[in-house]
Amino acid sequence: MDHLFEYSNQLITQVDTVFRRYAYHRINWKNRLLGLIGPRGVGKTTLILQHIKSNLNLSETLYVSAEDFYFAKNKLTDLASEFVKVGGKYLFVDEIHKYPDWSKELKLIYDYHQELQVVFTGSSILDIKKGSSDLSRRAVVYSMQGLSFREYLRLFHLIDIPVYSMDEIVNQKVEVPQIPHPLPLFQDYLKTGYYPFADEADFGMRLQQVVNQTLEVDIPTFAQMNVSTGRKLKQLLGIVAQSVPFKPNMSKLAEMLNISRNNIADYLLYMEDAGMVSQLRSQTEGIRALGKVDKVYLDNTNLVYILAGENQNKGTIRETFFLNQLKVDHKVWNSSLGDFKINDMDFEVGGKDKGIKQIKTAKRGYLVKDNIERGYLNTIPLWHFGLMY
Repeated sequence: MDHLFEYSNQLITQVDTVFRRYAYHRINWKNRLLGLIGPRGVGKTTLILQHIKSNLNLSETLYVSAEDFYFAKNKLTDLASEFVKVGGKYLFVDEIHKYPDWSKELKLIYDYHQELQVVFTGSSILDIKKGSSDLSRRAVVYSMQGLSFREYLRLFHLIDIPVYSMDEIVNQKVEVPQIPHPLPLFQDYLKTGYYPFADEADFGMRLQQVVNQTLEVDIPTFAQMNVSTGRKLKQLLGIVAQSVPFKPNMSKLAEMLNISRNNIADYLLYMEDAGMVSQLRSQTEGIRALGKVDKVYLDNTNLVYILAGENQNKGTIRETFFLNQLKVDHKVWNSSLGDFKINDMDFEVGGKDKGIKQIKTAKRGYLVKDNIERGYLNTIPLWHFGLMY
């Protein structure tokens, strides 16, 4: 176990604590069994290392990755027992879904070692959900997505802007004197600013690897698919990417992919949970609401630029950004008047020349315009919605 402590202390010492993701301050770190989940590449490992470095005693803390060769011959429950015997109080397990029977063993650790706090992360929300039934009464699980525009400005440009609420944004309360001309920075964010590794070399290649790992490893493992079925996921994502926002025709998709029509909805749901796509649903009541998907988008604008190729268009990018940023704290529905509906508000998203015709009958209708720096009346700059977390 000595090499585990050595590796743990090395990583903790090296982590930078200057910038912290939005989820850091939302987590109740006092929970005895705590999970942090989300898509690959959004910074979960960095976040837990920052918490350790800032708040915990290293002599009582151990960070391990479930991918470590140590677990080829040793069980997680045995590690926990040995750790407690030497005075350990805080055990952090990264990439927990890579460990067989992780859910069962976390349950046993929770029950047997009441003095031990365990924090785990999972790169795929799918795997965590699969095991959550055993932990539903024990674990408190938080989810995290990629950078907001506000976080991007702080991380890459050292521009510190406060979080703005929905009410503040729709009532034109946003004031950002630090960036008199935000649009060039906003365009950079849309292309490469969603993932914390955006400033690293070969960003496009790294993002493509995230996509491939998610579709070829994470989802097939969760859904117990074979290799050929995994390839169908890539084909389906390719179809979505070439025509977003995509209005799903299940029968046509099934014919194109040579698979059962009933499988399409499952595949899209898997990809949605894994952070590859977002599905926009109608706000209908009753059981019909469960399956009514009106549009399918790629999850974030960086994916649009990487996957859509020549088929990317400004309208799609605008709508993708709006949906991606708002879904963190709000339930976003398809609107019969505009593009999106949130509570009693209808939003129409477009360029600076977009008119009010579609939402003029809405009780609370708003025009969300790209390529404008400031808002007026019910017209709101698109980039303002990137300041919400």
